[in-house]
Amino acid sequence: MKLSTKGRYGMRAMLALARRYGEGPIPLKEVAKTESLSEAYLEQLVSELRKAGLVRSVRGAQGGYLLAKKPAVITAGDIIRVLEGPIGPVQCVVDLPDTEICDCAESCVERLLWQRLRDSMAQVLDSITLADLMAEEKKLSPISDTGDREC
Repeated sequence: MKLSTKGRYGMRAMLALARRYGEGPIPLKEVAKTESLSEAYLEQLVSELRKAGLVRSVRGAQGGYLLAKKPAVITAGDIIRVLEGPIGPVQCVVDLPDTEICDCAESCVERLLWQRLRDSMAQVLDSITLADLMAEEKKLSPISDTGDREC
């Protein structure tokens, strides 16, 4: 499974909101600037994340976006599933009701491999929260004297 820019940029945007959790709404323009991302593209991603209940929007002069849940509750898997769809390396092991499975599925040893890979990816993505990533980030990139991340 190769993640598109939707998943990667969406994760960056969610981490930016998580870093400022509890400080009130953050204008999308600010997130776009600090993360060096297109504001127009972020609007599309945040719209999907809002519909899924992961972010909230606040209108007005002091408006913007904020996480709808605590960073310790939102997993990487939550974000990736919203933006990329179901987790699975090949279509025949994606957990959707309308997934077409070939006639050989019951005796296909390759499908066993793809199922294990899907389960491993899901386990990793579902075991890491935004709070976990922020804790790791503190270890990797110290905060400068100005309060900015150095990388």
